[in-house]
Amino acid sequence: MDILTDIIHVTGLKRRLLDLHALTPGTAMRFPCERSFGLHAVTRGHAFVHAPNLGEPLELHAGDLVLMARGCTHFLTLDRTPPESSASVTVAPFAGAGPAAPPAEAGDAQVISAAYQLWHEPLHPFLRSLPPWFVVRGRSLEQLSPLPLTLGLLDRELGNPSLGATSATHGLLDALFAFALREIAAREQPQTPGWHLAVADRQIRQVLTLMHGHLGHDWTLAELGQQVGLSRSALAERFRQTMGDSPLNHLRTLRMQKAMQLLAETRQTLEQVAQAVGYQDAFGFSKVFKRTIGQSPRQFREQDAREQQAPYRFLG
Repeated sequence: MDILTDIIHVTGLKRRLLDLHALTPGTAMRFPCERSFGLHAVTRGHAFVHAPNLGEPLELHAGDLVLMARGCTHFLTLDRTPPESSASVTVAPFAGAGPAAPPAEAGDAQVISAAYQLWHEPLHPFLRSLPPWFVVRGRSLEQLSPLPLTLGLLDRELGNPSLGATSATHGLLDALFAFALREIAAREQPQTPGWHLAVADRQIRQVLTLMHGHLGHDWTLAELGQQVGLSRSALAERFRQTMGDSPLNHLRTLRMQKAMQLLAETRQTLEQVAQAVGYQDAFGFSKVFKRTIGQSPRQFREQDAREQQAPYRFLG
């Protein structure tokens, strides 16, 4: 079980390529990201990111990549000057990929942009713990490491589309996002409890893998501890020290994440959803779901059906 892949799948993360943009002097591109993570990779020239939660503009050069957390509305420009004085161009995440950008001219920048939408809350603890801004500098990476190789292939496919380009770009984009998340997991050294600290502990990571892989199993603290060679008390203490939560509380969070995905994306009955996430009956599941999410499963499913018509909603 690959925990990161499971997180991306279970949370219902939807991807949308925003295309290859050519930035020109005097313009700014606005990216509204209320319910989306964003990713920008500079392939030519340099660009500046402006946002209210940045102390000063973030400068990106060719080969650099930035991943911003959910809700970080921002602008891209060629200038350090704040975008209020520029002719702004709004980039709507729902618009999808348009025609390829024209070749960058002298003084222009070329940027590959994407949005990754999480429509529902609460967020998975890993995604909630991501830093608001995470920058990977191209010069800090080995030339043949996965990120620059993937970025180079994606740049080529977008600039010269040919047979199979759509499948290729979407696959490469998913790989780029996964490699960026992997860089965060490798580089972050948190001093406070959370997902990054938990997965660094071999036995706690094994527990998380068991939970993710078998949400429908009737786990007890004793059985989880037995699986990884820890007593009930030792597991509870280690889990709280690293994750900042109890094992069974965290398991409930994962189950509710999976339940939201099933309610939103399938036509399974309430009883089927309950059993899929480890509850014996729909009544008990509904009580926990409403206490955690703030509405009943039926209300959640009805609201999700209405919100699928929202212009910024990514579907599929």
